[in-house]
Amino acid sequence: MQQTSNLAAISDLVLVLVTAPDMNTARRLATCMVEARLAACVNLLPAVESHYWWQGKIEQSPEVLLICKTLRACLAALQALVRREHPYQVPEFVVVPVQEGLEAYIDWVRSECRPKG
Repeated sequence: MQQTSNLAAISDLVLVLVTAPDMNTARRLATCMVEARLAACVNLLPAVESHYWWQGKIEQSPEVLLICKTLRACLAALQALVRREHPYQVPEFVVVPVQEGLEAYIDWVRSECRPKG
């Protein structure tokens, strides 16, 4: 017997990756994002170690990774929030398209996000 997967093709849902220097900053950013209805959910992944070039030398820093579930229509406002509230001179803001997902979850994200028009 074949089961249906309840997966839906998606074009408007995206994940946004943002790193923060510590958990307090990450929590503050996540709260701002969710309260502004620019993300339906933000996961905080502590204990990320980042290695990167900055101002001509290799740096290494502990960070917290934020994974924000949102809609394409919210991206401009979400990016403005991150640029305004983030302590980094150049904060990470990487958009990852979602190709497929559980239809009920996708519907929930759509119902919780409020794009700024």
